[in-house]
Amino acid sequence: MESVVGVSGNQVFLYPASDLAIVVSEHNPAETLNQKSGVDHARVIADCFQHSTVLPFRFGTVFSDDESLRKSIRSNQRQFQGNIDKLRGKTEMHLKIFVDDCCAHSLEKHLPAEGVGREYLRDLRENASRTRERQTRARAVSFQMHRLFMPLDEEVSCRLTDSGKMVLDVAHLIDRKYVERYQNKFASTSAIMRECQMQVSGPWPPYHFVHRLTRGAHTPAQPLAAHAPAPVAQPLVSMTEAVPAMA
Repeated sequence: MESVVGVSGNQVFLYPASDLAIVVSEHNPAETLNQKSGVDHARVIADCFQHSTVLPFRFGTVFSDDESLRKSIRSNQRQFQGNIDKLRGKTEMHLKIFVDDCCAHSLEKHLPAEGVGREYLRDLRENASRTRERQTRARAVSFQMHRLFMPLDEEVSCRLTDSGKMVLDVAHLIDRKYVERYQNKFASTSAIMRECQMQVSGPWPPYHFVHRLTRGAHTPAQPLAAHAPAPVAQPLVSMTEAVPAMA
């Protein structure tokens, strides 16, 4: 992996562990992990994803020394291997859907009043009713996306913007061989659903689904000795597929 550099431009190493390999780079604890470090971390994951099944560690996962890294992999190896088997040949597509808020016309009119009284309680009931309407609308759009794209798995979140739109963030897990078909389906769907503004991105490493599978298995950042560089975990990759050899 001589062409791949890690966080802060540090050299990337492969640590073989049975059928797995851990991709790491050294980290000086005197250096703060920042937004650029996160971009470096994501770039390594994306590069590895071009060649193999990838199980990314969460950004900022730091081990105090090599032995701590090996111990973590040994204790979680069965789970890691099982999760890689589940995600082999899979990729993540991401949809962002902007929907006009069905209750936007009455937001200012029904803001909660100050104090306690009949009007205040009425406003609380109306706010609760509008929240239920938004949830119903979001569920309907989410169900429609699921029915149209038929993903293997999905993660959906919804938020309300200051401009009065609902935004649905939808992550779909699909087979990598069906990416072109997914993109074609998006083109036809966005033309039909004119009441929604839609964006698509991907294919990505399956971030949302990796972290669901490995919740609790990744080692969090640990205190480091100030004098010694420590390995920063990046992706965990399957050695049974084509992985670039370290020079």
